[in-house]
Amino acid sequence: MGYYQYHVFFCINQREGNAVCCNNVGAQEMRDYAKKRIKDLKLSGKSKIRINNAGCLDRCDEGPVIVIYPEEVWYTYVDQDDIDEIIDEHLVNGRIVERLRI
Repeated sequence: MGYYQYHVFFCINQREGNAVCCNNVGAQEMRDYAKKRIKDLKLSGKSKIRINNAGCLDRCDEGPVIVIYPEEVWYTYVDQDDIDEIIDEHLVNGRIVERLRI
């Protein structure tokens, strides 16, 4: 096993002007929410789960996006309910959330 069981990257890129980007739809807030929830569940730290910011992940048209390693599973999401489902199903129970997968 690597240093973390799961490493979750949230694209929080902010593009100039009216360009499509993840941060225009609340990516930073969702990342902050996920990080707090993982800490509240006592799932953060070495050999557990790490939630990170990422710059542009180059999938803006499918965004907002996150990618979870080591499986390299990409997700999109709309709100906290989607983030909760990804946490509960994928990160806690090891089941990919197909309806949010991209």
